[in-house]
Amino acid sequence: MLTKRAVEIRSSEVTPQWLYVNRRQFLTGALGVTAGALVGRALKDVVWPAQKVQADSTLKVAQKSPFSTNEKVTAFNDVTHYNNFYEFGVQKEDPAKNAQKFRTSPWSVKVGGLVEKPRTFSLEELQQLAPLEERIYRHRCVEAWSIVVPWIGYSFNTLLKEVVPKPEAKFVAFESYYDQGQMPLGRNAGIALPYVEGLRLDEAMHPLALLCFGMYGQTLPNQDGAPVRMVLPWKYGFKSIKSLVKIQLVKKEPPTTWNLQSSQEYGFYSNVNPNVDHPRWSQAKERRLGEFFRRPTLMFNGYADQVASLYGGMDLRKYF
Repeated sequence: MLTKRAVEIRSSEVTPQWLYVNRRQFLTGALGVTAGALVGRALKDVVWPAQKVQADSTLKVAQKSPFSTNEKVTAFNDVTHYNNFYEFGVQKEDPAKNAQKFRTSPWSVKVGGLVEKPRTFSLEELQQLAPLEERIYRHRCVEAWSIVVPWIGYSFNTLLKEVVPKPEAKFVAFESYYDQGQMPLGRNAGIALPYVEGLRLDEAMHPLALLCFGMYGQTLPNQDGAPVRMVLPWKYGFKSIKSLVKIQLVKKEPPTTWNLQSSQEYGFYSNVNPNVDHPRWSQAKERRLGEFFRRPTLMFNGYADQVASLYGGMDLRKYF
């Protein structure tokens, strides 16, 4: 879920919104430093508005996952105050302010389409399908920033096996919750809602694809996709749909929100690829929230050994 519209200058010259909102805090400690150099300041210097983060219920984690990276985890405060969730506003700080009263209980997810055992699951039923794991994943936004998060969940294929896909099922279609009463800012999102996403079935069956219920040992904060979301670490972040309410197995490639918005900019696959730039900015490097400098972006966000075989023989510039 992305915020950038058309720009007329290079992305390397664009000051991030979190920086210019907090420019006074940065300038206090950096007198004499040029504005261009300030772009690289660490996000840890930002003073976020005081707000309660609604993630007040711990989740029992049965095991640590072997899929976890050993990279430094991004600060909880950064991950919960720098969000793309257009239903609650288009600026990065909007979801943390506007999602606090979002009602996430009771909650259910309808799973159907080309399956042998269609079913509507309560949140509690979903959480009990498999032991919950902590998985520390890299997460790369199409806007060229990144984070490292200790998510909590289990492989999404557990749910698919529960409903038993039919042989003719080739894709999985996802839909987010949307209620204008609870999400009035969605009218100004500039994208069609409810938010929809999709995967090829073999992608959805890959063990890295995570059905996620929490992070940092707690339930998901509202602004981070409560109460249940997908996490797909080898794809750009907007593929990891939030606040799931509907999953359908289908025969043909399903529509996805940002591809509908601009198919030339946001492909169906949207795998992290430093060799394929966004039409309006480079994808070769990224800024990790909390760090000073940009770092090189890794193919498939560093998960190439696990997922590259899914795309064997495909032209990744065409199927971007």
